Amino acid sequence: PAARGPQPGPAASVSCHRMSALYRKHRPRDFDEFSPGQPHVVQTLRNAVEMDRVAHAYLFAGPRGTGKTSMAKILAKALNCEHGPTTTPCKECEACRSIHDATSIDVIELDAASHRGIDDIREIRDRVALQPVRGRRKVYIIDEAHMLTKEASNAVLKTLEEPPPHAVFVLCTTEMAAMLPTIRSRCQRFAFARPGLPEISTVLHRIARAESIEIEPAAVT
Repeated sequence: PAARGPQPGPAASVSCHRMSALYRKHRPRDFDEFSPGQPHVVQTLRNAVEMDRVAHAYLFAGPRGTGKTSMAKILAKALNCEHGPTTTPCKECEACRSIHDATSIDVIELDAASHRGIDDIREIRDRVALQPVRGRRKVYIIDEAHMLTKEASNAVLKTLEEPPPHAVFVLCTTEMAAMLPTIRSRCQRFAFARPGLPEISTVLHRIARAESIEIEPAAVT
């Protein structure tokens, strides 16, 4: 048998699990909590909600870990919060909590890395005309959208050409150039950049305070 390198022990497994739990716990839940490294995205979407000028399709592009999916969920909360539409979703109502927990029936999330075929998109296309069940808008979040097959991408394009007024699509991708030009042209596009050291330091300090973790300033600067 091939030689195996050192395997992670119990301590490493516990540490990874805790890091994953912290990520889920402290995932930004509204515009104010979002990474300070994306001010152009936050301000533009805030304005769109305030002025009732939300587009029917958005394309969020940028490296992994820059908050594309988190921002899509925040936008969904802003549109569907029981006290909205609002730029300050309450985070406590059923709509806000279910969107954050990915259990909302009006916010449909699809990972195109594992559901990239025409059948997956056809199911969305067949149901997109249905009105929201509880919220104001149905929000479709397609992660890794560049991995859709050509046939699936064309099905998405057809839907974007004739979207019902209650539907909002958010396509998230790490490879903007791999998206069909016709899809790019029908979306409002946002470029997400990697946060710099000051932004990372701010977030780490915020999490440390929330978790009562003592941390030396030099450790995150």
